[in-house]
Amino acid sequence: MRGWNWQSARVRRLLTIAPPFLWLGLFLLLPFLLVFKISFSDLRFGIPPYTPLSEIKEQTLTLALSLRGYALLFTDSLYIATYLNSVKMAAVTTLCCMLIGYPMAYYIARSRPSIRNLLLLGVILPFWTSLLLRVYAWVGILRNDGLLNNLLQWLGLIDAPLEIYRTDLAVYIGLVYAYLPFFILPLYASLVKLDLRLLEAAYDLGARPWRAFVQVTLPLSMSGVVAGAMLVFIPTVGEYVIPEMLGGANTLMMGRVMWNEFFNNADWPMAAAVTCVMVLLLLVPLVIFQRNQARQFAEQSSRLA
Repeated sequence: MRGWNWQSARVRRLLTIAPPFLWLGLFLLLPFLLVFKISFSDLRFGIPPYTPLSEIKEQTLTLALSLRGYALLFTDSLYIATYLNSVKMAAVTTLCCMLIGYPMAYYIARSRPSIRNLLLLGVILPFWTSLLLRVYAWVGILRNDGLLNNLLQWLGLIDAPLEIYRTDLAVYIGLVYAYLPFFILPLYASLVKLDLRLLEAAYDLGARPWRAFVQVTLPLSMSGVVAGAMLVFIPTVGEYVIPEMLGGANTLMMGRVMWNEFFNNADWPMAAAVTCVMVLLLLVPLVIFQRNQARQFAEQSSRLA
């Protein structure tokens, strides 16, 4: 009877975790494997626009792997500059979200419960509107004859319109606006669970507010900071819509390069190689995040023991 219960619990556990793993395998792993296969093909004019990896002719199996795409990635300065610029813009966007989002999350977590939900609603409210429409709104705000320049000229603060639209600054504004809620929400979840008695104990021991924040609040909220930073950094690296609509011709990001290779140049092997290298690049922060979560879980388990 005991063995039957163990088998039953094991079957229930497998049935519970099987659907999400099947979903990830079907809609994430399988498409990535197809893209990975295309990255080793060669360009050709036809449908599909790439050569097969293997062919059978006269009872002979031939395997042809082309490294043209990966060779260009590491030798062409355009792709190297694009990768570096994408990482730089994602890092700056993440830093800006930290500087803006931490005070907002802290204020929401310390607000009265009666207004806390309203403040959270204000953070979540932009998700009710399409990202495309929100970026179009920023186009109307930042362009030379847009709302921002008209307002500044009406106030007499500037004489000529500010050149913001179609610059990297406009891209940064759009990225921070779009991904700021992704940083605030996990950080708020971490701050709201903070035991306020720890701060009271720090104050009783003579700590000033800034020291209590640095030595108590900030370390205990680092899990939320890391989670929010990963949620901002990872999708920002491959962002396409915001750089395309707000950036100029010199705004190099991987999303635009992949789009151009796939649809403008019809060079699927090159676009697939760019995609695979970008995924490998994003695995680094994911591994760091996973190790950080495992370390914190181990520390919490040791304290409870």
